[in-house]
Amino acid sequence: MVSCLSLVLISYQANAWGPVDPTIGFVSLPLNRSNLVVQRPHDVPEDQRYCFVNGTHKLWVYSTDKPHSLTSKTSPRTEIRVHGYDYSSGVWQFEGYGYVPCGTTGVCIMQVFGASPHATTLMLRVYNGSLTYYRASVIVPNIYDKWFKLNVIHDVDNSKVRVYIDGVLKYEAPGRGGTSHYFKFGVYAQNNDSYYMESRWKDIRVLKKCD
Repeated sequence: MVSCLSLVLISYQANAWGPVDPTIGFVSLPLNRSNLVVQRPHDVPEDQRYCFVNGTHKLWVYSTDKPHSLTSKTSPRTEIRVHGYDYSSGVWQFEGYGYVPCGTTGVCIMQVFGASPHATTLMLRVYNGSLTYYRASVIVPNIYDKWFKLNVIHDVDNSKVRVYIDGVLKYEAPGRGGTSHYFKFGVYAQNNDSYYMESRWKDIRVLKKCD
C-alpha cells in the first residue's frame, strides 16, 4: 500500500516539476471504432445510453438500470471496453480527455480491468466532485464541469500504476496481480451512486512502451 508520506512526496514533486508528457518513450497503437465496444444495460438500445458526436463519446446510465448482460449480477454501467489490446506484460498506457458533469457521483469512470484475487487493478471514481482511487484517496478535488487530460500507465512487470492529470503525476499505486488486463472508461455505478451518471470522453489513445 502507498504510504501517506509517499503520496505527499508525489504531490510535492509533481507540483515542483510541473506538467510533463507521459507518452514519451511510448508508441501510439492504431485505434478505431471497432476497438471501442460499448457495454450498456442489456434491455435498452445503444443510442439510449451512448452517443458519439463531433469526436466526443457521451455515456450515461441510471441507478435503476439493469446489468449489461442477462447473466451479470454487477451494477448498472455504460462503458467502453477497449478491445484488441488485452495485455499480460510490458508497460501500457491509456490516454484520454474526460469530463464529468456536476451531480454525477458514486461512479467509476475509468478502470484497468484484471487482477487477482480482485477484479480490477485500478478504478478511478467520482464522489461528490472529487476524483478518487477506489474509495480511499482523493486524486483531484473539484473535477466537475471541466475537461481534464488523463494518462494511466500500467507497468505490469514491476507491478505499478501511475495516474497523471493534465500532465502532472497525481497518484502511484501498486499493481494487484492478474494475468490479463484491458482498459475501460465510461460510467459504472458504485456505492452511494446518483440516480443519473454521465461522463464524456474524447481523443482516446492506447500506447505501449517501446521495447
